[in-house]
Amino acid sequence: MSNNEIIPQYNVSRQNYSPEEKILLGEIRENLVDLAISTGENFQSNEEKLLGDIRNFLFMRLSDENQNLQVSKQYLDDLSHKLLRDIIGYGKIDSLIQDDDLEEIMINGISKPVFVYHRKYGMMKTNIEFDDEKELIDLIDSIARQINRRIDQESPILDGRLTDGSRINATIPPVSPDGPSLTIRKFKKDPFTIIDLINSKTISIELAAFLWVCFDGLGVKSANAIISGGTSSGKTTTLNALCSFINPKERIITIEDTLELQIPHEHVIRMETRPANVENKGELTMNDLVKNSLRQRPDRIIVGEVRSDEAITLFTALNTGHSGFGTLHSNDARETITRLTNAPMSVPEIMIQAIDFIIMQNRIYTSSGVSYRRISEVAEVVGIEEGVVQLNKIFQWNPETDAIENVSISSKTLTQLANLTGKSVSEIHREIENREIVLSHMVEHDIHSSDDVKSVFDLYYNDSEKVLNRILLNG
Repeated sequence: MSNNEIIPQYNVSRQNYSPEEKILLGEIRENLVDLAISTGENFQSNEEKLLGDIRNFLFMRLSDENQNLQVSKQYLDDLSHKLLRDIIGYGKIDSLIQDDDLEEIMINGISKPVFVYHRKYGMMKTNIEFDDEKELIDLIDSIARQINRRIDQESPILDGRLTDGSRINATIPPVSPDGPSLTIRKFKKDPFTIIDLINSKTISIELAAFLWVCFDGLGVKSANAIISGGTSSGKTTTLNALCSFINPKERIITIEDTLELQIPHEHVIRMETRPANVENKGELTMNDLVKNSLRQRPDRIIVGEVRSDEAITLFTALNTGHSGFGTLHSNDARETITRLTNAPMSVPEIMIQAIDFIIMQNRIYTSSGVSYRRISEVAEVVGIEEGVVQLNKIFQWNPETDAIENVSISSKTLTQLANLTGKSVSEIHREIENREIVLSHMVEHDIHSSDDVKSVFDLYYNDSEKVLNRILLNG
């Protein structure tokens, strides 16, 4: 990587083949196509088997040609993996797809550099270009076939997800008259956890502990929340991390346009919308899936993005005892209410009280081109007065100190928890402090992977005193 230019450079090592290796690659491709046609086998669905087939083919071919030459195992392994990535990978951009530090890959057309958004360095320009329009269209076609979609003159927009969960959007003329485009939003193989968000200062330990108590509900009343923010503000990432606070005993149903949530929970049903087919039949909307989820005994309904009439169905569910989360595009808490209560969502104001919290998240841009994400506000919905939904601000981000500050005098949610559990509000606050201790311990000891975070939370739910005593004893 080079940082000497206005836009930092991301250099990719090109995949080089000797003339002999190029011939072998062509032969392997032909054999695989013949095999797929004759057997109907999808060789992309079983990488391990394909790798073995490639290795066996190379061994036979190279042994035949070099009867007096010993083919090294290391060379066979290296070449097999190299050819595998070329066959089932993504051509010129395969190394970008494999880089877990990249958040976005952007191909803007022909004879233009491919851009990437790096999690650490921000927007970067690569040394990759597509000089041939056919090569780029072939790549888009290949991706479309993988996800059982099509892109052509009748359907010039492709929207979907790759097998690793990455979101893809592609266009071809006439939608993009300057040529084909392809945008891939990647997700980390090990998704960001609440500890990762604390480390990146997206959320504070105090706020995380507060939300943990509210979303767990101490087993009596789980709080509901809408996470709002602009495009690429990190709403889904934060929603995914906050879901780790859901009690392991709950049954969760997620509903998304494109599967993105990776909730570390054993009892999850994931549902995804489906567009209509070429005959304009078979469409499954968000509202269809929200309605269906109510027949599946959910404890928690999570809607990936609330946009239309599914909002009324979701709020009806929340008003009848279900718990839920959702994300929504908005700039502040008051605008979130306005968007919910107006078309196309049109949720009656009386139903808005089913939401306990509106969590605002922003993407903060800097002059260096690197951005960071912060939870900027947490507002509590406290009721309706003279037809206006009343909000109580609990936490607010201070841009001068880059700190998320507790600005509340009191919390309706904590008061309700106290009444329902028979505890005092002071005891509820002590529980929040105990959970701060657990989160601080995880931060200090770099316990941040999904599995490890889940293990600690499970232990805490099973025997909180034992976990706290162990932390306080060991420091």
